[in-house]
This record gives sequence, structure tokens and C-alpha cells, in this order.
Amino acid sequence: QVQLVESGGGMVQPGGSLRLSCVGSGFTIRWFDMSWVRQAPGKGPEWVSSIKVGGDTAYYADSVKGRFTISRDNAKNTLFLQMNSLKPEDTARYYCASGTYIAYIPVGSQGTQVTVSS
Repeated sequence: QVQLVESGGGMVQPGGSLRLSCVGSGFTIRWFDMSWVRQAPGKGPEWVSSIKVGGDTAYYADSVKGRFTISRDNAKNTLFLQMNSLKPEDTARYYCASGTYIAYIPVGSQGTQVTVSS
């Protein structure tokens, strides 16, 4: 079964940090540009960040620029999202997907929930 499995979410206070991970199962992450996408309650999917195959080029939505860092470990078939200075508006379910500037939720993805609240 080919899938991407996200983990690392949780509940944190504003200003806190979390590190999300995405592991490929039957899917070779190192062959693809990758993205993080999020969906807040009652809202549509929002592109968060993308990284090129080589890991040397990354892109960020204005809403997270300077606070989030996307990275990858191709040897471990894993994608990461380091999230610092979290805000309540970052509360959403986060998903990983192949490609750049992805703004949809891949079919069958479970995602990982991030809740920022005091």
C-alpha cells in the first residue's frame, strides 16, 4: 500500500514549537518535490511549504515565512516541517503531498492535528 504517514502534531501554547514528520510507505519521497498542506476547521486546504528534490530550494506561504522550516532526509525517506512561534491561526490538520505548491489533500491521507491554544 502506497501512502504518506504524517506524525508529530499535538497541542501547544502560542509561541511554542512542533516538528512534523512525513514518512513514505511504499512511496519514495526522495524522487519527488514535496509539500506540506494544511486545512483548518471550516476552511479549504492551504498550501504551506514546498521543497525541491535536492533539498536546496524551499518555498513558503507568506503566513508561515520566517517561522516554519521545511526539510527532508532522503536517506530516511522522510519529510519534516519545523514550526516555531506558533500562532492560534496555525491550528489545522497538516498533510504532506508530492509536488510543489500543493493545495489539496491527497486521497486517503490521515494528516496530523496541530492545535495552538492557551
